[in-house]
Amino acid sequence: MLLWFRNDLRTHDNPALHYFLSHLQAGNTGKAVFFISEKQWRLHDWAPIKIDFICRHANALVNQLKGLNVELELVCVDDFAAQVEYLKDYCQKNNISRVIANSELEYNEQQRDKSCVLNDIPLLLFEADVIAPKGKVLNQSGQMFKVFTPFKKAWLKYIREHGFEYLGKVQASSTSAHVESLTSDAKEQVEEQSLSANWPLAHEYEAHVLPRFIGEKISNYHQLRDIPSIRATSGISPYLATGVISSRYILTYLLSCYPDMLIASDSYEFSWLNEIIWREFYRHLMFQHQSLCKHQCFNDKYQNLSWHNDKDYFEAWCQGKTGYPIVDAAMRQLNQTGWMHNRLRMVVASFLTKHLLIDWRLGEKYFMQHLIDGDLASNNGGWQWAASTGCDAQPYFRVFNPIRQSERFDPKGEFIRKYILELENIPDKEIHFPHQYIEKHKLNIYWPALVEHKSARLNAIEFYK
Repeated sequence: MLLWFRNDLRTHDNPALHYFLSHLQAGNTGKAVFFISEKQWRLHDWAPIKIDFICRHANALVNQLKGLNVELELVCVDDFAAQVEYLKDYCQKNNISRVIANSELEYNEQQRDKSCVLNDIPLLLFEADVIAPKGKVLNQSGQMFKVFTPFKKAWLKYIREHGFEYLGKVQASSTSAHVESLTSDAKEQVEEQSLSANWPLAHEYEAHVLPRFIGEKISNYHQLRDIPSIRATSGISPYLATGVISSRYILTYLLSCYPDMLIASDSYEFSWLNEIIWREFYRHLMFQHQSLCKHQCFNDKYQNLSWHNDKDYFEAWCQGKTGYPIVDAAMRQLNQTGWMHNRLRMVVASFLTKHLLIDWRLGEKYFMQHLIDGDLASNNGGWQWAASTGCDAQPYFRVFNPIRQSERFDPKGEFIRKYILELENIPDKEIHFPHQYIEKHKLNIYWPALVEHKSARLNAIEFYK
């Protein structure tokens, strides 16, 4: 047998790993492979910080698996086609009877797996990326829900009635601890130079960050999650996006602290689980509608919108020079850190698509190229929600007012000042749209606004009509 790691670099709740170990003969060393395919990753617009995060976990997993008597080889090949060729050759040379892996949702990945089968690679797949199995949460007509709230109700009902299987962590032998200690100094040196060094490895997140969030922050999450100047969110998204932590682990942990969570949807703590269910919604949706992987609008009537796609406007948006401080600060956060607060993702996406009338796919691509938590299903779902082209999206006539958003969620301009130092001395009341104040005091510290909100809003409504 050969174990093939993919978007699942973890030893807990890993169905493929559990199956592999249960069928590994005592005393034998298991063989596993993980492909580092940077050309393919670039074709999928994966951010350098995400790739770095994945490679850190791949290297850590090599050590973890040694304690399980499994040798993980990190193999560099260009793309999916090269992965298939490698596996075909490996299986023939080593008389491999079964290749064990966890399934992947996206279209190209599924095509690669079909190519494996066509090349006589004996592939056995398990599902490991969702809590409720994809294709099981359907409406009364047997179709995928098109609105989130009824999906959530059906999802909760399914979990209550059928439960879910969390496989737990595989216990390593004492060898694992020895291997870790031998390489700790080298690991620390690598971590310091890493693009993703500010994000702890998954086992550290599980041991320290998640318990602190659940114990200290989750009760106030519903109130504080939209405030970008404070750290009120869990930071779980990169770990879920790269598969180094499973969503079933998260729900298991949550239920151990709040046993009534699945029936207490009106509790403050449920608001965090609600976000996990949104992730499930978008993954179930992409499973049923693979055209979303090809960047097509979910709502067909918007497929051929004549987006303006002004190159200068798009570049200003990318650089954080739109003249709207909350938008600019958010884009600088993305460019500098590889992450953006979720409320601000909605604000900047709405601004790009509604104020500047630029195709949501350009924003979707830019996010994927910069986000550590870039995930095709969630990123696509979020962008199509903002652009009003997607499933259960905001109506086209709803256009976020970036000034109001700023006043509401960053009232003292704390977040803005962190990323736009040019505005650090502007009074709180003026900082959300400081142009009159700047002109009055003859300051040359900030760039003009690309568009005026009221007229941009009317243009957007007319454009979508």
